[in-house]
Amino acid sequence: MSTESSNPADIIATALSRLRGRRGGAPHAHQHPRGEHGPGGRGAGRMGWEAGRNGALAVVRMLDALAAAPEPLSVSGLAEAVGVDQPRASRLVQQGVDRGWVRREADPDDARRTRIALTDDGARMIRGMRGERRERLDQALTAFTDDERDELARLLTKLAKNWRG
Repeated sequence: MSTESSNPADIIATALSRLRGRRGGAPHAHQHPRGEHGPGGRGAGRMGWEAGRNGALAVVRMLDALAAAPEPLSVSGLAEAVGVDQPRASRLVQQGVDRGWVRREADPDDARRTRIALTDDGARMIRGMRGERRERLDQALTAFTDDERDELARLLTKLAKNWRG
């Protein structure tokens, strides 16, 4: 997402995406943030696995982070972007590799390091999920005036930029 948009809905979607990845560390197993879907929920069928709420959300956040990154991420960079510890990020990467959504590649600057990149299937998956989220966002924004949309975009961008989770 390297192109800047002046469309308030695009700016809001970008800010929300940035905030989603900044949750301040790994969630505890008993936490179930509102809006997530566990096995059998909206996200489970599309993702094709049996995962708990936090597991399914973490994979979506992983795909989102990789799609938003200007280049492939290291496992530690991915862990920070998703808000999990490094061992959990490694497990997420393995799940993504097993499903064909991500691939490991050698870091061109340091062959000892591995970077994680989206595959074409992973990019299609996250585009579809982003499209659904974007439709819901567009629908919610119909209740706002143009000035309110602009102000919300400005404030959410400021919040995302300064969030220190």
